[in-house]
Formats: sequence, structure tokens, C-alpha cells
Amino acid sequence: MNALTPHCVKNHADWSIAAGSGDNTRMQIHLNGEPRAIAAQTTVLQLLQAEGLGERRVAVEVNGEIVPRGRHGEHALGDGDRVEIVHALGGG
Repeated sequence: MNALTPHCVKNHADWSIAAGSGDNTRMQIHLNGEPRAIAAQTTVLQLLQAEGLGERRVAVEVNGEIVPRGRHGEHALGDGDRVEIVHALGGG
């Protein structure tokens, strides 16, 4: 049986790495219900990589809309976005 569960996220001191451009402009999002400051122009893929989930099969929802895996690299997050990351757990 598979279940979708929210990914537990950790606080990261340096989110400027996620932006890739070195831009220190910050914005606020909610990640799995927790407020988080991240670098402006962070994409879904960069956020997943910062969380150690870049290679994992996860579902990402931004403001109630699923972002297809093929668009993770181009979908830039915006100030105030609500992001939910879930992954499937196997079991029986």
C-alpha cells in the first residue's frame, strides 16, 4: 500500500544557494505549512535540491495546483506562495 505523506523539511541557513544567481533578495513562502524565507527566483527544482529531494519521486503543489515534474526547473516560486511537498511511501 502506498501513501502520500508530507516531507519533513529542515531549516536551511543559506537559501541563496538555491537561487544560483547569488542574488540575496529574499521572499517568504509557506513550505508544508511552515513559514520560510528563501532567495527570490528560486524554482521548484532548486527548492527540492536544497531539501535533498532533487532525485526523489515527489509531488509538488504550489497554491493548490500540482506542478508537473517536467516543469519543476522552470516554475519560479513567488512571494507568499504555499508549497506542499509529498512523497510516496511503500508498505504493505
